[in-house]
Amino acid sequence: MTGPLVEPEAVPEWLRPLVKVSGDVDSSTFTRFVVDETLTRSAAVLILFGERANGPDVLLQRRADTLGSHAGQVAFPGGGAEDGDGGPVGTALREAEEETGVDPSGILPVAILPELPVPVSRFAVTPVLAYWHTPSPVHAVDPGETAAVARVSLADLADPANRFRVQMRGRPWKGPAFDVEGLFVWGFTAGLLSTLLSLGGWEREWDTGDVRDLDVALAEHRARNAARGEASGE
Repeated sequence: MTGPLVEPEAVPEWLRPLVKVSGDVDSSTFTRFVVDETLTRSAAVLILFGERANGPDVLLQRRADTLGSHAGQVAFPGGGAEDGDGGPVGTALREAEEETGVDPSGILPVAILPELPVPVSRFAVTPVLAYWHTPSPVHAVDPGETAAVARVSLADLADPANRFRVQMRGRPWKGPAFDVEGLFVWGFTAGLLSTLLSLGGWEREWDTGDVRDLDVALAEHRARNAARGEASGE
């Protein structure tokens, strides 16, 4: 089942457009890839929206640099399905608690998006949208898996100064990217975020013609982070 899990009135006004449209989208809204029989691993991610004094935000994490797949990449909390999860909502909540320490009792799942393929890891991923009505502290529970956890402002994600596109050298693929709050977001997660900003009505006009080499953009991002760390004495 995909689509809304609650009535739109159950969430703040700023989140209602996304809940309403969740039943009208299919996988082609988010990706040109299709789920096929080669994607043998079911997974789910939690797209957890909250709100602080500076406005709405979303929970992201940076994977540890030592992991065998997607090392160092920014992602939504999530992972492979396990027996007993009872579906993608259960998988997403369990993984989010294991990875970030978030308290599931403060989370309201509001919609299930269509299953999306991640061919590089052979996962078929179901995104679960949720509202964080009672926020709890979060942190990198296992440094061997997660390097950092952050609540990232939707306004900062939508800021045109923080958005561009990246391409892999020698490949035709191009995709959206964000350099925001010390995080470099690209790939599957950036594609989802980009589409959700549009569907939710939060997107601002940005320069889609600004296409950067992925390796160069990543190196520049790491250099800026290192310089900031040196300046702050970290």
